[in-house]
Amino acid sequence: MIFGKSIKGYTLGVIAAATYGLNPLFALPLYADGMDANSVLLFRYLAGIPIIALLALISGESLSIKRREIIPLALLGLLMGFSSLALFESYNCMEASIASTLLFVYPLMVAVIMTLLYHEKFTWITGACLVTAGIGLTLLYNGKPDSSLSLTGIAWVMVSALSYAIVLVAINRSVLATMPSNRLSFYMLLFGALIFVVPVLSGKPVIAPDNNKLWICILALGLLPTAVSLVCTAKAIHFIGSTPVALLGVFEPVTAVFCGVLVFGERLTGRDTAGLVLIMISVLLVIAGGLIQKRFTNES
Repeated sequence: MIFGKSIKGYTLGVIAAATYGLNPLFALPLYADGMDANSVLLFRYLAGIPIIALLALISGESLSIKRREIIPLALLGLLMGFSSLALFESYNCMEASIASTLLFVYPLMVAVIMTLLYHEKFTWITGACLVTAGIGLTLLYNGKPDSSLSLTGIAWVMVSALSYAIVLVAINRSVLATMPSNRLSFYMLLFGALIFVVPVLSGKPVIAPDNNKLWICILALGLLPTAVSLVCTAKAIHFIGSTPVALLGVFEPVTAVFCGVLVFGERLTGRDTAGLVLIMISVLLVIAGGLIQKRFTNES
């Protein structure tokens, strides 16, 4: 039974990471049409909200919450929205591939938070996963020869990573830890959308999609990298904890690479292949390490 929950948790974690990695597939056409980050994120969150509400309805899950849960949900949602906004702001300061690579410091942040605040043991497997994944991500990064780092951009990425790390920990270690995943995800998106609504109320123009193809991109963005990814993340955390789910997040760039090759006609180099292999090894280490730890815990 415990192993069944663990396997389900790791599977959901991989699905969450893989679907989140589809962001570029649906977001790039929107940017190419002239939409800005705030508009894309606003429509992304607004599209995800009714999708998760429908998932809750289909599963017979109530969306009612208690008064004491409102503030934690609001804080978690605002952190989620701010993390998204900070990452997209970093794209204005540096190459997006650099920012996306730097973002994967968040699994280390989650591991550190869990170790320092909740006394979770930092195992050699966790360390090996971080090192292997870090080398794999470095190999996957193919920046332009003249690209450079921006201190402002780095600051935005670190803020985004820390915000997301806190969200992952809070899902597992706050009063919301036992809340059903659909309900939790619904309110996170609902409150998170305020981050993008406020600028609009302050006079910032909204750039809407101007054809059916782009509206399909919006719906796909709201369904896969938003609703499915967030619900699977919350469910996975309930099964296996924050640190393993964060480490499985390294699977996101794998999806992005395959989208680039299959959809955008990008070339898969030997360096890319080596990076993908190392990332897959790190994912297998996370899963194998977790299952081994469960087995020893049960035997003792």
